[in-house]
Amino acid sequence: MVTTSLWRHSDFMKLWAGQTVSELGSVVTRTAVPLVALLVLGAGPFEMALIVVSASLAVLVVGLFAGAWVDRLRRRPLLIGADAIRAVLLFSIPAAYLAGVLRIEYLYVVVFIEGSFGALFDAAYPAYVPSLIGVDRVVEGNSKLATSSSLAEIGGPGLAGGLVQLIGAPFAILVDAISFGVSAISLGLIRRPEPARPPRPSPTPIRHEILEGLRLVGRHPLLVPLTLRSIIAHVAGSFYGVLYTIYLIQDLHLSPLLLGIVVSAGGVGSLVGSVLASRVIGRLGFGPALIWAAVGASIVGVLTPLAGGPLALAVVMVFLPQLIGDGLQTIEGVAELSLIQGVIPDRILGRVSATLEVFSHGIAYPLGALLAAALAGSIGVRGGIAIGWAGMAVSILLLVLSPLPRVRKLSDWATVDG
Repeated sequence: MVTTSLWRHSDFMKLWAGQTVSELGSVVTRTAVPLVALLVLGAGPFEMALIVVSASLAVLVVGLFAGAWVDRLRRRPLLIGADAIRAVLLFSIPAAYLAGVLRIEYLYVVVFIEGSFGALFDAAYPAYVPSLIGVDRVVEGNSKLATSSSLAEIGGPGLAGGLVQLIGAPFAILVDAISFGVSAISLGLIRRPEPARPPRPSPTPIRHEILEGLRLVGRHPLLVPLTLRSIIAHVAGSFYGVLYTIYLIQDLHLSPLLLGIVVSAGGVGSLVGSVLASRVIGRLGFGPALIWAAVGASIVGVLTPLAGGPLALAVVMVFLPQLIGDGLQTIEGVAELSLIQGVIPDRILGRVSATLEVFSHGIAYPLGALLAAALAGSIGVRGGIAIGWAGMAVSILLLVLSPLPRVRKLSDWATVDG
């Protein structure tokens, strides 16, 4: 059956437009909130670390409950409510600054609550998309939604820096507050009615529903390797998150301008990857596309810990992993998300999405960040980057040894599972 492009799907376009604006605003806040703490409130390293901990703690504490709520309730109202509340929360930061009552403790509270509603949004979002466009079109939909993140990564850092310099860090956060409002309105304008949630035969305590999601993730032949790989990759990836800027500036002696160019290349690569994802997955199949994209990103990624020599050579060696590696990782992400949406029943999809988020961003990433900070002092920044690359590379073996190589189409899973 021939279907029109999702670019002509009016409800999907409302979703896509709202998410594009929201992603851009979130990149601005990702830059502005630490600068509020540093420049306005005089935060030191410990206080800066607590901001990261507050966000991760929100995912850890709220994530599993959010997944259960998503599977009980209609998803679109949850998405609208989460966006509206986050808009008010972020608006309160410049308001408190104007009133002269902004304190670092208040910043921790806002980051935690915003992260809690972000966990709810992140659980509901992948569960809502299939009901809007159909399971058979999730690859195309996820590819186009990945474009939103890529565009934000390209333009967001420059916009954030310009706004902070022009109007100050507290007022730059207003951009994200407005963007969440735009996202809530765009979701509210969607006309397609969301299917009612299936009736529950009997009241079930929420802890039992959470345990059901955990059990499925812990025994599903596809989710087990994907979850274990995600945990290892996020622990390893956090080494880059903590050490990458230090590595480029202090070890490779890149200027701030060159650093910005290298980081922006990742956004360009992700944009190209989002455009090519549907084609690659259609050609190779879900499992092979996921694995080969991960392998390709790992091969080009080895250039980062090996970078050195003349400045021009060092720049090229870190530029290529950003440009090519981020593009391949975007293809991998689209394949993984689309596969999960296709093989996991709708009634439990919210809990599965939330569980994966808790393991990756609530546990693995902050744990890896602390580990990176501890090890960098003894093995050096380059050694820490090398460990990060090795961890992500080794984790691919979990995918290779799983049923994933045999899953080319969603219909293949029934045969493989049987």
